[in-house]
Amino acid sequence: MSYPLPEFSRKQVQKAGDTLVAAGGQDGYKINMDEWSHAFVVLTNWRACHGYPINTFQATLRKKLSKIDSEALVAQRLKRTPSIINKLTRLKGMNLARMQDIGGLRAVVSTLPQLHALFSEYKSTRLTHTLLAEYDYVGFPKPSGYRSIHLVYKYKARTESPYDGLQLELQLRTKLQHAWATAVETMGTFLEHSLKSSEGPDEWLDFFSLVSSAFAHVEQMPLVPGYEHMSRSETFLKTSREAIRLGVIDKLKRYSTAVRAIPTTGSTRGAYYLVELQLTGEDTNVTITSFARDKLEEANSKYSLAEQRASANPSVPMQVVLVSAGSIDSLKRAYPNYFLDTHEFLKQLDQITSAKAVS
Repeated sequence: MSYPLPEFSRKQVQKAGDTLVAAGGQDGYKINMDEWSHAFVVLTNWRACHGYPINTFQATLRKKLSKIDSEALVAQRLKRTPSIINKLTRLKGMNLARMQDIGGLRAVVSTLPQLHALFSEYKSTRLTHTLLAEYDYVGFPKPSGYRSIHLVYKYKARTESPYDGLQLELQLRTKLQHAWATAVETMGTFLEHSLKSSEGPDEWLDFFSLVSSAFAHVEQMPLVPGYEHMSRSETFLKTSREAIRLGVIDKLKRYSTAVRAIPTTGSTRGAYYLVELQLTGEDTNVTITSFARDKLEEANSKYSLAEQRASANPSVPMQVVLVSAGSIDSLKRAYPNYFLDTHEFLKQLDQITSAKAVS
């Protein structure tokens, strides 16, 4: 398989990030299209290069999971350009060349003990790569309600490699934690706010923090900050009342049924999938284009073009992402937010809001 090589220095990558942020700023800064286009080319190459270390880590991850949870979901993705620019804008001092999660790899296991076992496996295994940081948001949930374990690595091959030094983020989470994150992204899509970045209406941000604390009760793990004083029954009761007040169940069910069909081009199974989620009123559709393992360069090119189309027509909301998750069925389970599929979240919420759970 052919992977793109880094074509630009770290200094050029950092400058490209600064240019893209300035272009979207509100301070009246003017930028010509040549500068913007070059910055986009640099970003596209830099992002695509992360595919190589991700693939290496994926092989290790699957080997570990074979002993822990053979039914676990494994998926990889390259961070979307709008998400990259939003993060550069939101976090002052953030440098594109040092961004930790441009390349992302995710494992979703069935149970909490399996999550702890997988975490321990990584902690006890000696790798050539450098573990830069670890964040246990399961033991220490974010105020937003986000719960997952993140491991940030700097890639280092056994022999000298042009990919040495690239960073990637490994996310480990349970199905319940994954269901919550999916619902947050899906609702954020339709509210047109990045709820996962704690941006948007307070009532929705508060609701998802509350639900996450209810899920933490289910998993018997530390509660979300701000809800530690509430008992299990109090948390479940308040969750039920807020879900009814906001019409959460009806809204998420309506969003899920909005995707009437999923047209695909290419084969039904590929190594990579370009997913385009288009939101135009009642006509909401997902288009998937699959690419064989030896077509990564073409996939990255199509990804870049799709993002340019999306940014050129902001009146038609669209989300574009290039991911790898095995079959289309696995893709839908690993990235349900791109299919507006929140049935697992709704199932868990129904259990919490049922009379039996609340009593």
